[in-house]
Amino acid sequence: MTLITEQGAIEDRFFRADTIEAALSANGPVLVPLALAADFVEAKPGTEFGVSVPGSTPIDEVAPHLGRASLISVEFPAFSDGRGLSLAKKILRQGFSGTLRASGPLIADQFLDAIGCGFTEVELPETMANRQPFQQWMAAKETMTDHYQSGYGPGPSILQKRLAARKGA
Repeated sequence: MTLITEQGAIEDRFFRADTIEAALSANGPVLVPLALAADFVEAKPGTEFGVSVPGSTPIDEVAPHLGRASLISVEFPAFSDGRGLSLAKKILRQGFSGTLRASGPLIADQFLDAIGCGFTEVELPETMANRQPFQQWMAAKETMTDHYQSGYGPGPSILQKRLAARKGA
């Protein structure tokens, strides 16, 4: 996996654990699936941890962990699935102040959208990182001027522009 921030590629501090046994035996910060988060906190109170959630997760299922987790990783199943962008905005509205990670097969053209929705880093599978290395992500940050998500960025979103054009036609 490749981890990218606005400043460039960084190393991941978190160990991704898919079972409670792996999470409990890890040294250092651990990233656990939402289903394991409560058990992990109970078994290892005070340990730094992150929670991995699918982009389709309702905010009320994530909310109980926002005050304790230092990382929320929103999993994108495909670059065409924007539910994770909406979830990121909801997580921030709930007061989360930790690291917000977009994880999955996103493309460089979505970098500004991800940042605009509150993500502080993007985790790419190696296949995507090989196809679009972090240098392309840095370039896209400077060249992409339109945005899909409403509520951030300068000017109207692409959808708002399309609706206005239809209305004017």
